Amino acid sequence: MGFQGRRTISLLMVGTMLAGVPVIASAQQRPARPAPVDLTTVPTPPRAAPTTGSTITSITVIGSQRIEPETVRSYLKLRPGGPYTQELGDEAIRDLFDTELFADAQIRDDNGALTILVRENPVINRIVFEGNKRLKEDKLSKELKLAPRQIFTRSKVRADIGRIVELYRRQGRFAATVEPKMVTLDQNRVDIVYEISEGPKSKVRRINIIGNEVFKDKKLKGEMATKESSITRIFSSRDTYDADRLAYDQGKLRQFYLTQGYADFRVISAVAELTPDKRDFILTYVVEEGPRYKFGDVLAESEIRDFKPEVIKAQLPMKTGDWYNAKAVEDTVENITKTAGLFGYAFANVDPVFNRNKEDKTMNITFRVGETPRVYVEAINVNGNTLTQDKVLRREFRLAEGDAFNAFSVKRSEDRIKSLGFFQEKFEIAQRQGSAPDRIVLEANVEEKSTGELQLSAGFSSLERFILNASIRQRNFRGKGQELRASVNYSTYSKSVELGFTEPYLFDRNIALGGDIFRRDYNSFNFVGNTRNTTYAQTTTGFQIRAGLPLTEYWSMALRYGLSFDEVSLDPNTYFYNGACDPLIAGRYLCDAIGNRSTSSVGYSIVFDSLNNRIRPSRGTRFVFSQDLAGLGGSVKYLRQTINAAKYWPVLGNFILSISAEAGSILPLTGTPANGADPVRLTDRFFLGEPQIRGFDIRGVGPRVLRVPYISTTDANGVVTTSLSTDRTQYGDDALGGRAYYMSRLELEIPLGSGAKELGLRPSIFLDAGAVFGVRTPTLTDTLGAPIVRDILDTSGNTQCINQTDSTLTVRPSTGCATGTIDYASSIPAFKEIFLGNSPRPRVSIGIGVNWNSPFGPFRIDLAKVLLKEEGDQTKTLTFNVGTQF
Repeated sequence: MGFQGRRTISLLMVGTMLAGVPVIASAQQRPARPAPVDLTTVPTPPRAAPTTGSTITSITVIGSQRIEPETVRSYLKLRPGGPYTQELGDEAIRDLFDTELFADAQIRDDNGALTILVRENPVINRIVFEGNKRLKEDKLSKELKLAPRQIFTRSKVRADIGRIVELYRRQGRFAATVEPKMVTLDQNRVDIVYEISEGPKSKVRRINIIGNEVFKDKKLKGEMATKESSITRIFSSRDTYDADRLAYDQGKLRQFYLTQGYADFRVISAVAELTPDKRDFILTYVVEEGPRYKFGDVLAESEIRDFKPEVIKAQLPMKTGDWYNAKAVEDTVENITKTAGLFGYAFANVDPVFNRNKEDKTMNITFRVGETPRVYVEAINVNGNTLTQDKVLRREFRLAEGDAFNAFSVKRSEDRIKSLGFFQEKFEIAQRQGSAPDRIVLEANVEEKSTGELQLSAGFSSLERFILNASIRQRNFRGKGQELRASVNYSTYSKSVELGFTEPYLFDRNIALGGDIFRRDYNSFNFVGNTRNTTYAQTTTGFQIRAGLPLTEYWSMALRYGLSFDEVSLDPNTYFYNGACDPLIAGRYLCDAIGNRSTSSVGYSIVFDSLNNRIRPSRGTRFVFSQDLAGLGGSVKYLRQTINAAKYWPVLGNFILSISAEAGSILPLTGTPANGADPVRLTDRFFLGEPQIRGFDIRGVGPRVLRVPYISTTDANGVVTTSLSTDRTQYGDDALGGRAYYMSRLELEIPLGSGAKELGLRPSIFLDAGAVFGVRTPTLTDTLGAPIVRDILDTSGNTQCINQTDSTLTVRPSTGCATGTIDYASSIPAFKEIFLGNSPRPRVSIGIGVNWNSPFGPFRIDLAKVLLKEEGDQTKTLTFNVGTQF
């Protein structure tokens, strides 16, 4: 076959790269095929018959474009003056192909004058991906060896296909396929197109366990991280095959059996078989359980002089005769190490020595504590803080230079520094050897993060309707750990402006001092049926000064003093008559509330806090007791006390159970007013409802006054009967609050799969209970009979007449209104006020809710069912809040 024929075959080989792939430009506009390299000018006489050998007189290279002929000759072992045989020629051809620079190569021998005919591999113009949705182009490109402007080779293409397939397998897509195609361009250039079929994620169709006799398959599968695919795991990724998870599950099985006493347990094999359609995996574990062991002799030995074996043994949780538990042994080693750290031995060596007796199936254990010197802190170094001053970190250390090492104090120091919120979460205090064996150096290697917050948000909630919020906060002002904040809030029923500053370490002492200045405008409301009506308006202006100091590591005390001025008012056009609040319109309880008052109060709080996270705790306890005394000046006098407690702990794996309770009361320090009203004014009382107790409306729990209208009916005989309306939509409903309240909540947060977790979804089920009570029974009104007619007076108190034609008003003379005019008056329909809900009996609701950190702000929705309520309570099944904190 001549050179021209071989050139044609070579073109076909490149065009059908990788086992016959056609030369197709998929989803690309294929350019016109350029003319092939013109090698017809090269004489191609018929191939000479093989010779037994000749001497090389010259070597000529034809066909190279980018590569110098001398470079081509350098790849050969052939040299002028040397011998040439057919075998040496074949070896030279292989050497040229091994360079991966040439698509074709031939040697022509003309009595020792060798001609090397080559055709260079094309240059890659670009690399295109098609069909990739799960993996973006930038991620795929980083894994490829080939790149634009590089020389095309089939081996590199095959390697790149393997890398792409491996990327998809890491995502659990074992059915992914890659088909390469090539588009030929002019100037010996090509486009490489990778057509990708991603396929579905490969699920775990079934898990088989062979060899287990003591525990059923269901129990063992429950211990594994990998789960069988089912419709119930639509939001979970644990049913996706993962080779690393396969090895992890072997460890989980061994760990489970070792905690149950099976010390000889082993996994003989773990095989993952891909189904023929490459969509699912079948996992098969072959296990050997072995016999069950009990603890035999449990002893302790210590080579540390003041760390006695008796002290160690008294802390050992396992006893002779208990079933063997490897996890208990592991925890015991950790606890002994921590205990040794409390004695100042930072590098205590605790070694459990096992002595297995296979005859009586017992495991004897001796916990040996090796000799080690007591360690002292030589130095504490702080590194990486570019903004925060060193003293901000150093004051959080529970150890000082020269102190004996204490492992608990080191861990507590780590927690306190993390709680500052100034540094990245991955933080640990490094420990390294000091200048002597009994010296240790502690290093806090921190990484600063942003501590300034600027928030602009808008939202809608069932509590406050439209909400606008703007706030700015710097939690590490000037790098001194100080907090500076300002906020503006606006909604349909409330408006506020607040400024605050806190110095956590006053004069570098562990005393916090802060203050706030505020202005708050609040419009209260009631309901007439489903219609919300604004009642009183409350404007509060004031300030508060706070101070806090720690009592112990977990206990602290806070002191505060506040001075505020309140103005409570009612709309005179709605609730006033003859220049004064009309109890028949507003109700006596609202009339008693209006006026200007000042409150000067001093208070304190005792706090215990061991929560592991104050924003989203999963473990720990918090307890707060507070008292506030108003009456150091000002017109308001009372003693208010509240107590609340909460506890969190993980249960059933990743579930978080929390229980909280709180209660409070307010005692007046003044006598009962002359009009018999409650001495605790309306704005100082406690209120309950949404969002404190879900399932009830805003202020929907507790004492309230219902204003029930009378209706009159006439029978066929013309007899008029008056009775109270039974249409609740016609009632007026005013919540009065109470002097005392209590409330409790039991909630279980349900974990979801990683996909839902990334979306910020946190569902929970809850039970809420509580009550507010203790208010004095108000003076009630009953206007049974005809409606009350009230003249509408002018600003001078004169009775007015209204012209029936043009509605002009004139002062009514003593003789009465003139012809054509009538009294200008208003009519108040007959009604009866009913006092309800003043009972300490609990109101109870259950339900489900979901927190969602949505892109447009925090979202909370609750669906609740009321189990217990009192007459008059307002219920509400569905509540939600968007764009505000919960």
